[in-house]
Order: sequence, then C-alpha cells, then structure tokens
Amino acid sequence: MKEKLIDLFEYTYHFNNEMIKIISKNKDVLDERTVSLINHTLNAQQIWNARISGEETFEVWQINPFESLEEINHRNFLKSIDIVQNSDLDKRVEYQNSKGTKFENSIFDMLFHAVNHSTYHRGQINSLFKQNNIQPVLTDYIFYKR
Repeated sequence: MKEKLIDLFEYTYHFNNEMIKIISKNKDVLDERTVSLINHTLNAQQIWNARISGEETFEVWQINPFESLEEINHRNFLKSIDIVQNSDLDKRVEYQNSKGTKFENSIFDMLFHAVNHSTYHRGQINSLFKQNNIQPVLTDYIFYKR
C-alpha cells in the first residue's frame, strides 16, 4: 500500500510541476482564477500534510509568490513521502477543517484525499487552459504510467 501511495504522490508532483510550467509560460493570457487554483492545489496538500504531522497549515486560498510554487510543490512531495514511509497509515488523526469543525480520519484517507483533490483541480486548470487556447496537459494517471 505504501508503494502505491508513493507512486501517486510522484504522479501528483510531476503534473503539478507541469501545470506550474505552463502557467508560467502563459501568465500574460491566463486570469487570476488559474493562478488561484494552482495555489489552492498546492496549499491543500500542505494543509493535509500539516494536519497529519501537527504543523502549522497554509490558508486554503492563500496566494503564494509565483516563483515559490515549484519549491512548495517539492516540499509537499517530500513531506508526503516522509509521512507515507514513517507512519501507520491506519492511524486516525483528529483535525479541524478551515471552518473549525473537528473530524477524524485515517492517515491513508487523508493522503489519498490530497492526491484526489489535486487531480480534480488540475482538471479545472486544464479547462481554463482550453478557454485560453492553451493546449491542455494530458494528466490522466494511465498516461503517466505509459
């Protein structure tokens, strides 16, 4: 199970980087919604990692300096891998969402959600690329594995 989660985080890391590169090359034609979504995608992974490890979280919709996005993605990746390798994935962790409501989930469920959440938002970003005549990135997992 841990190997599969690591593979999913490698996939996530790779395609987050691809999105960052394309946004960077096309910042003059893309609107702030695209920048907001890539930030949110990275922020969410940081938040889930931090909830698991008991660290301070980013804000859900904070906008980070664009030049820091690749580094944030890299730190997220390393932290997620560290959590996978050094945690009992069945352990349940209590946390609060951004509205202050308390929940408890397994580390596996939290990490899997982070991967799934990023996939969803990369799809939204691809839709914005299409609207701006930018070739979308084929981010399907199966394409990554081919």
